[in-house]
Amino acid sequence: MKINLLSCDAQRPDRRAIAKCIAEISIGRDAGLANEFTDILLEGDSVDIELDDKNTGSALRALRKLDIDYEIVE
Repeated sequence: MKINLLSCDAQRPDRRAIAKCIAEISIGRDAGLANEFTDILLEGDSVDIELDDKNTGSALRALRKLDIDYEIVE
């Protein structure tokens, strides 16, 4: 499943927690790329990631917990 991370609405976003979440839930992403995606997201641009279909529910819950808005692409 592909999702588009739109924005982070947290008052004080935790960069480390967001990068760790992106690295854990996305397919084929390492910590360095997750950090780059976090920077892009917090600057206000959207980021496309692909999720493992087995863990979709828990991944979406983790994004909501971090106040990250997303849309499902596929």
